[in-house]
Amino acid sequence: MKETIRNVIAQEAKAIQNIPVEDDFVKAIELIYERVHLRKGKLVASGMGKAGQIALNIATTFSSTGTPAVFLHPSDSQHGDLGVLQENDVLLLISNSGKTREIIELVELADNLHKNIPLIVISGNPECTLAKTADAYIFTGNPDEVCPLGLSPTTSTTVMTVIGDALVVSLMNKIGFTSEDYAKRHHGGYLGDKSRLQARMSS
Repeated sequence: MKETIRNVIAQEAKAIQNIPVEDDFVKAIELIYERVHLRKGKLVASGMGKAGQIALNIATTFSSTGTPAVFLHPSDSQHGDLGVLQENDVLLLISNSGKTREIIELVELADNLHKNIPLIVISGNPECTLAKTADAYIFTGNPDEVCPLGLSPTTSTTVMTVIGDALVVSLMNKIGFTSEDYAKRHHGGYLGDKSRLQARMSS
């Protein structure tokens, strides 16, 4: 059992190290900065299933670190929630296969509501339609899942999470986000106390 656990950790660590760091990472960061911080729009993240859970996590982490973001469920977008989308926003779409029907439909619906909203796509399939239409395409490296059946999203979601963290930290650096800024957005709990203490110590 312990050997299985070590193998899972080793495989996922290798997949993270093999994430291709290409120019589209920088394009994605610049797009988010332009749309959110210069045009005063927001980041709208979306995905289905496990990818949707990663998109939600990325959106909440962006929001707490100075880049306003929301999660839009692709199915709910077809029942009125698409109305959250505004003309200066940017869409961050996550689909490992790049073929998720609801995400492809979301792109069409968004374009019908507001033309030319830029798309950032995180996917393991560089040949998919989403990748080819994206303004910035971030390739996961398409690692094999550690799931013994090769089915359950495991390694792929780990890699997606790390890509999200890389985007968040890059934006924090770009906007000069401070402990004081963090404290204003995260009042409660241990992190709220810690951020206020750090802000006092740095003032």
